Amino acid sequence: MKIFISIIAYITLAPFLGAILAGVDRKITARMQGRVGPPILQPFYDVLKLMEKESLVVRKSQNFYVVFFLIFIIFTGTLFFSGKDLLLVIFALTLAEIFFVLGGYKASSPYSIIGSQRALIQMMAYEPIIILAAVGMYMVTKSFYITDIISYDKPLFYFLPGLLFAFIYILPMKFSKSPFDLAYSHHAHQELVKGMTTEFSGRSLAMIEVAHWYENILMLGFVGLFFANNILIGVALTLSIYFLIIIIDNTFARVKWEMALMSSWIVGLLFGLGNIIFLFFVLR
Repeated sequence: MKIFISIIAYITLAPFLGAILAGVDRKITARMQGRVGPPILQPFYDVLKLMEKESLVVRKSQNFYVVFFLIFIIFTGTLFFSGKDLLLVIFALTLAEIFFVLGGYKASSPYSIIGSQRALIQMMAYEPIIILAAVGMYMVTKSFYITDIISYDKPLFYFLPGLLFAFIYILPMKFSKSPFDLAYSHHAHQELVKGMTTEFSGRSLAMIEVAHWYENILMLGFVGLFFANNILIGVALTLSIYFLIIIIDNTFARVKWEMALMSSWIVGLLFGLGNIIFLFFVLR
């Protein structure tokens, strides 16, 4: 029964919470730039307006990939919040991202194709760190199941500070924020126009936005695993990390893809793999 309630809660509440966070993001960004900014509910208005518009596409099949991107993001979230295997969650999330990339390629726009290429490079950058985080959690809790991870008697960040730092480092890639907004950006300063979503409009673009709301809540849930020992403190620290990402987004300029890839691997090796090696000797 708890699993069923968790699934329903994610499906119904995640897009609402994701939209609220997006609205708060816009408001904070505007304040940091000396502007008033849009209302917090503006993301809802934007999506509702997109739903009323006609979807103009280069190829009809590009919307096919967007639909499956949304479906698999929701499926991944239901796996996560129902406490299933963390490796299965990571696999499903990667599959969802691949559908999004294929949609960008299918649009046959030079902007969307380059954006999709950069998205694949970003996947090469952050996937190793996400997998290392799962391995580290297994080494501490002796289980890949999320129900076992969140029921562990001590906060995991006590044992995994390096992996937590590495995971925070790659979060701007997952949230499409500077300095790693290389493939797709929520702001207007992207030199690739809108990257992968350049040729999407109307209902298909609305589905992409909703999928990102779901994905953002999922990624914050992943961060919350490091603090799952105490729910209230965990939620507070997770939101603090999200606001830190917003500050980074408005402080740092976008880097080139070479720097994004190499820096992520270096951080992953030094802090992520280093943390794993340390655990191996400490927990023997």
